[in-house]
Amino acid sequence: MAAKRPNILFIMADQLAANALPAYGHPLVKAPHISALADRGVVFDSAYCNFPICAPSRFSLLTGQLPSRIGAYDNAAEFPAATPSIAHHLRLNGYRTVVGGKMHFVGPDQLHGFEERFTTDIYPADFGWTPDWEAPETRFEWFHSMVNVVEAGPCDRSLQIDYDDEVAFSATRAIYDLARDEDERPFFLMVSFSHPHDPYTTTGDYWDRYDHDAIPMPRMPFEPPGERDPHSRRLWENYDRGEYRVTDDHVRNARHAYYGMVSYVDDKIGELMAALTAAGLAEDTIVVLTSDHGDMLGERGLWYKMNFFEDSTRVPLIVSAPGRVAPGRVAANVSLVDLFPTFMDFAGHDGPEPTGPLDGNSLMPLLGGTDDGWPDTVLGEYTAETVTAPLLMVRRGPYKYITCETDPTQLFNVANDPRETTNLGGDPAHGEAERALAAVVAETWDRAALSDDVMASQRQRRLVFDALMTGKRNLWDYRPPRDASTDYIRNISTLYGTERRARLPHRDAPEPDGDGDG
Repeated sequence: MAAKRPNILFIMADQLAANALPAYGHPLVKAPHISALADRGVVFDSAYCNFPICAPSRFSLLTGQLPSRIGAYDNAAEFPAATPSIAHHLRLNGYRTVVGGKMHFVGPDQLHGFEERFTTDIYPADFGWTPDWEAPETRFEWFHSMVNVVEAGPCDRSLQIDYDDEVAFSATRAIYDLARDEDERPFFLMVSFSHPHDPYTTTGDYWDRYDHDAIPMPRMPFEPPGERDPHSRRLWENYDRGEYRVTDDHVRNARHAYYGMVSYVDDKIGELMAALTAAGLAEDTIVVLTSDHGDMLGERGLWYKMNFFEDSTRVPLIVSAPGRVAPGRVAANVSLVDLFPTFMDFAGHDGPEPTGPLDGNSLMPLLGGTDDGWPDTVLGEYTAETVTAPLLMVRRGPYKYITCETDPTQLFNVANDPRETTNLGGDPAHGEAERALAAVVAETWDRAALSDDVMASQRQRRLVFDALMTGKRNLWDYRPPRDASTDYIRNISTLYGTERRARLPHRDAPEPDGDGDG
């Protein structure tokens, strides 16, 4: 008899840097639930996103393909309905596919293979956030600003708390519903939180979990704009520009609030794990935790993401599968596109194979304790705001190679120089490594064609957005359906039968054992 296929709970945080977690060595941050996952799972120490902003990173991991292969050029790029996702494949593989929380799906298809979606999104689904490479001096209202830093601190309530409270409540309810539903298919449940994404605010109880004076300041000092590499200088020119006088107090407040937000999302993850246990699903469910990208948190004077420094592009990746995978740590370089084939291996290959090439590799050998034959190579792209040509990255072995046709090459030995303080680009002593990684770039991307495609896509999307905002507006934003006629107690089933089905653990109806005389 075939072994029962596992359920999969896939949890995503937003803008959660690996180095901000105790599981990755942070001495101050409090995230006990994530640490517990790490203790009983496999921790990937060198995991990367493939595009250091939200939407392209998510589309890429869901398809197992580099963002440029599917046209995911920025946060307003459409995720085409014809592009198969892991949800499509798992659905055809006999899985029930459910999603809630921030997905950042752009376009009229707001499901992408998921059968059920229990929340709306926190961000718009239209093309309104399309960059313009042909007008690089344009400053967009929706782009990041240092207001998030100078106004950082405790709050009583925030939009993100409203949203993630709903996500956690709905996801917990979904876990119980999956446990008591008559549908016997294994499930793939994706739960995606907005925390700890900026703005850097958290409620007083999470703020008070930390001693403000103990909050560490950035290890890499502020770099004056004239001394920065060209891309870092463009970032400063787009979201900083010296518009606000940012003090050490502002920086410490922002980092303090970020740590509080990490603790908040950790508590929400704890709620999901408690629900799995209470519903009797913990032993049959593989839990995978990651993030779409990191956060610079003031290192080098940079904030948010949008670059290939470690704080921006390295993400947590933890796989907890007690009884299936022994706990441990993996040093090899991996990336989010590796999740698609890994999920396929978890589920078994009873459905159709991918229709096109995948850019990732299954993590199963690494989860099994062997790295024999592992390519140890990560590919990264950035084609959104602040560049006018593709910014590309290759991480292989100890080296990270960053290249853009408008900028000087950067080469770092991350193993020896984890803070990336010394650019080895052009250094003859590292020439062999640089040439090898340059060859990977040449083999992987046609830069000129990619640039043309990005700009053509931007023009088309701006035109479509302007048209759709003219006259009657029909928005693509997801509106969760709800049929209240089947909720709770209704006269479509018996009272006690309905209550009994909703109770966990399940109990059979008792047999009458009295004589009816009281």
